[in-house]
Amino acid sequence: RERFDAWIGEQETRGRAFTEDQRRWLEMIRDHIAANLEIHHEDFDLAPFVQKGGMAAAHRAFDGKLKQILDELMGVLAA
Repeated sequence: RERFDAWIGEQETRGRAFTEDQRRWLEMIRDHIAANLEIHHEDFDLAPFVQKGGMAAAHRAFDGKLKQILDELMGVLAA
């Protein structure tokens, strides 16, 4: 959680703000990485992601920048 909070703070310092919807997605992604040490596209077919619309909804939430977000979070949280 500390690494995640630090990453969020860094993003905000750089002018990257997240909407409430994006924050919910980020928290789900954080929790998945914390439990599994990684995240893959097929993981979005599982709970809790699928209940929120899965991969398509995540892509929409991040305006097509989901891969970049996942790569960054994997680097920060699984390090």
